[in-house]
Amino acid sequence: MILVGLTGTIGAGKSTVGRLFESWGARRIDTDQMAREVVRPGRPAFERIRATWGEGVLAPDGCLDRGALRRIVAGDSGARRELEHIVHPAVLELLEGRLEEARAAGTAIAVIEVPLLFETDLDEMCDVVVTVDAPLEERKRRIGSARRMSEEEFAALDGAQMMAEEKGRRADIVVENAGSLEELEEAARRAWERIERLAPAPCPAARDRWAVDLHMHTRHSKDCLSEPADVVARARRVGLDRIAITDHDEIEGAFEARRLAPDLVIVGEEVRTAEGLDLIGLFLSEHIPRGGAFRDVAAEMHRQGGVTYLPHPFDRWRGGDEEFLSSVVGLVDLVEAFNARVHDPERNERARRWAERHSLPVGAGSDAHLLTEIGGGRVRLDPFDGPEAFLRSVAGATIEGTPSGHWVHIGSTWAKIRKRLPI
Repeated sequence: MILVGLTGTIGAGKSTVGRLFESWGARRIDTDQMAREVVRPGRPAFERIRATWGEGVLAPDGCLDRGALRRIVAGDSGARRELEHIVHPAVLELLEGRLEEARAAGTAIAVIEVPLLFETDLDEMCDVVVTVDAPLEERKRRIGSARRMSEEEFAALDGAQMMAEEKGRRADIVVENAGSLEELEEAARRAWERIERLAPAPCPAARDRWAVDLHMHTRHSKDCLSEPADVVARARRVGLDRIAITDHDEIEGAFEARRLAPDLVIVGEEVRTAEGLDLIGLFLSEHIPRGGAFRDVAAEMHRQGGVTYLPHPFDRWRGGDEEFLSSVVGLVDLVEAFNARVHDPERNERARRWAERHSLPVGAGSDAHLLTEIGGGRVRLDPFDGPEAFLRSVAGATIEGTPSGHWVHIGSTWAKIRKRLPI
């Protein structure tokens, strides 16, 4: 799924562009609408807002008076930040659920419409960012007419957002809305055509092939909090046919997941070797302690009838050098040519080229430490039963996926910290 972030200056017309994208086939997710959902009476965010600013921000019907609240925060940066701290986490939780639904439904292009896309760092999770801009006076006129907003309120809200020039510099595509609706539609259509070219072409045979994520983690890894049951549920929601649970130096999470879903889970383990490299074993039956020499770890994986899978071989922090890897290439059955957490595409490409030079098949995985990452990297291959059939099948696999945003590493870091805290 291609994820498009759509933003723009206030009054520029991003919602109009969002509706056009939706009419052309995108799944549109409007965070402004979600922000209204989370502040409905009875919701936690609504109660926190009332407790913070009192009954004066409520309308006669008991709902939130958005105009009154806007007037409070427009001229008070501290109040605005307080409001954002209340509303943004609730919106992000809703957003995560909507994106799950989109992926499970096989959506090709999803558009998240976010006024503060850059300010909240949500641009980092998007494949493409589109910003909409218009001349200042035209934006004032539109907002004054549509929302009955004073010039002072407009200036305060506009000043609280990133400047149009900076948004344009950081965006992949800028849609100018200085003319008629027809001209805007033409500009939006050009942007849409660029986005469509990024979407993977549907494969007619895809329905007959399995989608398999070969690299992910559970709470049994030191830097992950995901319960095995939640990993299984998430994998099913996003349409995966098989998953490999590959916790760091642990195997119990994979066993636990397999007990829950024997038809889904491949038991694996990501073992840190004495050389500082990781080696994944797939189709394992026993735990392998960390710290053994690469050759010994690979031999033990093969003794168990497993497959040796070399993950992220040239990642900046977790990879190795070609001289050493070439000395142990005979012990490797499969190479990870796409890891969604490797943000430099050249390093994934280098792994693919290295595998090709050594006539090794390639795999892919999300390396998920958060539930939302699962399925972000996968292979599409013919059905298999057991390690030997898997190796035959993966030789003809195709790789699918998009890199994760840099923000996912915050989740891993928090997991490490959380596990050190007293219960």
